Amino acid sequence: MAILPKRKFNPEDDLGFGTQAVIRSQRLVNRDGSINVKRKGLSIFNTSNNYHTLITMSWAKFWLLVLSGYLTANIIFAFIYVSLGPGTLNGAVGNTFFYRFMDAFFFSAQTISTVGYGHISPHGMAANSVAAFESMMGLLAFALATGLLYGRFSRPSAKIKYSEHLLVAPYRDNGKGLMFRLTNLRRNTLIDLQMEVIFSYNEDVDGKKIRRFLSLELERKRVSILTLSWTVVHSLDNDSPLKDITPEEMANGEASFAVLLKAFDDTFSQTVHSRTSYMYDEIVWGAKFKPTFDRDEEGRIVLNLDKIDDYELVDG
Repeated sequence: MAILPKRKFNPEDDLGFGTQAVIRSQRLVNRDGSINVKRKGLSIFNTSNNYHTLITMSWAKFWLLVLSGYLTANIIFAFIYVSLGPGTLNGAVGNTFFYRFMDAFFFSAQTISTVGYGHISPHGMAANSVAAFESMMGLLAFALATGLLYGRFSRPSAKIKYSEHLLVAPYRDNGKGLMFRLTNLRRNTLIDLQMEVIFSYNEDVDGKKIRRFLSLELERKRVSILTLSWTVVHSLDNDSPLKDITPEEMANGEASFAVLLKAFDDTFSQTVHSRTSYMYDEIVWGAKFKPTFDRDEEGRIVLNLDKIDDYELVDG
């Protein structure tokens, strides 16, 4: 596939993927910013990524993991208490296995959290030893969970909302531009934003598919402060490698666009990053974005975050 004229490619633009061709329309960078690479070869007992996984997983998975661990620990210790035999727990009134197990389960919950209401207490060396060990493990586990919770809240990150589509829209005098839109979902202030867009596609070279990468020139690569939304534009002029490209050529080359954003978070005083990507089938040809902001009765600007992707078709 020869989309572009012969040119010198910058190896620094390849995002670390080299010349490996993309097949089956796989993304290089996922929409959520993660890198689409499947890693193998790590032992199931390898713990080098545990902290990173716990810090970066979704909140739903995190709370599910915490709750599952809490219930599992209490169930295991409840079985231990029950297995020690009747009379192990003073104050337990259960007559059947189920009720004895429930007494042991709630005693375990009180012990592991060091609450200890006093209604049920361990009796004998074995039960007291298990309770002492459980209370120690509970203190360590809750300290670990608290540290992870703090780490998740305190970790600087950018929460950027990107438009769902790339648009080929009218731009300047009778021209066209390839554009997308973004905004900050948080109330913090992002300053000194720097944007880079990498276009990549498969090219046939001597019968072999090779992935090519090109850094696209943008109307603005830097913004001093992100107050409303930012429409990132690549002009499809005579200097653009995509000037005469067609949707069919995009599809044949399994073209994609990697979006790399770097900004300074004024709240945490740290640099944050955000990434996303667009595939060839997420381009809308002949459309333009609708306004994302309005004014209230007092004349104050109101930004509508849910309208970032709103667009309308245009002629030509």
